[in-house]
Amino acid sequence: MVHHITLYKLQPEITPAKLESMMMTTRMSLLKIPEILSVRCGKNIDAKSEWPFFIALDFESTEKLAMTQDDAIYMKFVTEVIKAHTAESLTLDFEMDPGKNVKYS
Repeated sequence: MVHHITLYKLQPEITPAKLESMMMTTRMSLLKIPEILSVRCGKNIDAKSEWPFFIALDFESTEKLAMTQDDAIYMKFVTEVIKAHTAESLTLDFEMDPGKNVKYS
């Protein structure tokens, strides 16, 4: 199991209402993709944080993660939500199965 988490810096004009809308769109869009096992997203409790938004996705394997990145729904989401409203991102991928070699995730 692979946990894929991305932290985002927002563009300066993003309002709290727009961030709420982004969170709803994230869930509605990404849950349509069969390779994604779960979708979590949220806003940082610390309003002064440089990373005010995150998306966390769970996948069965790195292959499923790669398949998602070529999915039409995902590509549209990235263009219309992520690229249109964020300034920078930090992505981390974690293997969640104890004892599993990350090479074979």
